[in-house]
Amino acid sequence: MELSTEIPKDLPQPMGTTEGKPSNPALNVIKRKMKGGIPVKRSKNLRKQKAMEKAISISEKSEEKILRNKSRVSRIQSAKSLYD
Repeated sequence: MELSTEIPKDLPQPMGTTEGKPSNPALNVIKRKMKGGIPVKRSKNLRKQKAMEKAISISEKSEEKILRNKSRVSRIQSAKSLYD
């Protein structure tokens, strides 16, 4: 008695699902990273620009505050000198 492991060619065979392009998950990650490269750089530059603008405005505010304080001190000194 002979058992053959070969499938007879007359019977319909199931369709192979292994054909086609195998997907490699590592390649998908690389593609995703490459897509997001430009907007990340743009947003980084925007954050830097906003930070510089904020620093400039803070320094201008502090300069104005110092000038106001100096003028206040000079007014007080002149008022004191009137009563002495």
